[in-house]
Amino acid sequence: MNKITNTNEIGEMVRAARKAQGLTQVQLSAACGVGVRFIRELEHGKPSCHIGKALQVMVMLGLDVFIEGRSAS
Repeated sequence: MNKITNTNEIGEMVRAARKAQGLTQVQLSAACGVGVRFIRELEHGKPSCHIGKALQVMVMLGLDVFIEGRSAS
């Protein structure tokens, strides 16, 4: 499991998953019901991307998202 610390890392993971599946940004946007511009901005790590849409794209790509609290140790 990768620890994500910024939006650029999310974008890199989304781009890698999209390319691994042989999808273009246009194809992914159509499959997710979002605009191509949104996919482009997400992949470039735009900090203000809509989290609901970003999660929708990640789910479509088969990426699991986990949030875990830090241990008190």
